[in-house]
Amino acid sequence: MLLVVAFIVSFFFAMNIGASGAAAAMGVAYGSGAIRRRSTALLLCGLGVFLGSLGGGEVVKTIGSGIIPSSILTIKIVVIILTAATISLFAANIMGIPLSTSEITVGSVVGVGIAYQTVYFHKLLFIVSIWIIIPIIAFAFTFFVGKWFLSLKRKYPQLEQGRWGKTFVTLLIVTGFFEAFSAGMNNVANAVGPLVGAGLISVSHGTIFGGIFVALGAILLGRRVLETNGKKITNFSPFEGSAISGTGATLVILSSIFGLPVPLTQITTSAIIGIGTAKNGFYIWQKRIVIQLLKVWFVSPIFSLVISYSLVKLLLDSDLYTIIAIFSVCLATLGIISLKKTIAEEQRSLHESGGGI
Repeated sequence: MLLVVAFIVSFFFAMNIGASGAAAAMGVAYGSGAIRRRSTALLLCGLGVFLGSLGGGEVVKTIGSGIIPSSILTIKIVVIILTAATISLFAANIMGIPLSTSEITVGSVVGVGIAYQTVYFHKLLFIVSIWIIIPIIAFAFTFFVGKWFLSLKRKYPQLEQGRWGKTFVTLLIVTGFFEAFSAGMNNVANAVGPLVGAGLISVSHGTIFGGIFVALGAILLGRRVLETNGKKITNFSPFEGSAISGTGATLVILSSIFGLPVPLTQITTSAIIGIGTAKNGFYIWQKRIVIQLLKVWFVSPIFSLVISYSLVKLLLDSDLYTIIAIFSVCLATLGIISLKKTIAEEQRSLHESGGGI
């Protein structure tokens, strides 16, 4: 029975991965108008992500045994890891936020490793450093490409019209599909890696079945994240969209070849912000959606880590004292946030009524 639960949670997680990460891959093509129908963008995304998943074996091995020893991955532990990651991702999908599935999966795995005091910290630190470096590269590259293209358009105002305009639209659709392919290659490991690490399924079968469910998630559940990445951050032309998708796909595929789980949505969104900054200046950083994305990226791996650690202590170790301590910290944190908001509102009220200094 527990084995069936492990596979159900894994494939449900895979569908949420499709909704969050994979759907974001086609958000650029959809947002720029190269693909006008949302259903068409999601179908292309589903096909690309499935084909890419067939080449994601190296990342599957990293998730399964590269962060914590595979010897501690029992069926119960696999269910805990996947449940913690699924809760985090499902909450983000409800809000329409393109969350990094790699970050929450690694966070869940690390939470279990901390509970058993066995984590390959040298590998973990390398992965986290890549999470920081690659989005910066994506932002910098698209920022300079955006500046170059703006100067080029000033010299040739008709550049995006006629034959060249159609060429850029075609290029954008191709690079969007290429990015969906990279999503499958990297992100399917997040759903099936724990199963493979526990010896419950082979790498080849894991990538196939995981790819199917990630593709279904992109097609059936990816509407909100597609809208977020495509329409709510900034507007861009087909050429700019091609630079965004091409940059994200190249960085993710290179990472996948070396078995590194990387945050595709974080890379893509960083590239989008890079283009937006090149066009509109750093004003784009004031947009609430960008601030919200940055906060979620920071919180998501910690959130899934705490959930997986707590589930181990509660369900396997029956350590109620640790659970009470964690619950108390969470309450204290929420209380501090609430108190800070209350103080800020009172100060604003005093200032508006003339009672402030």
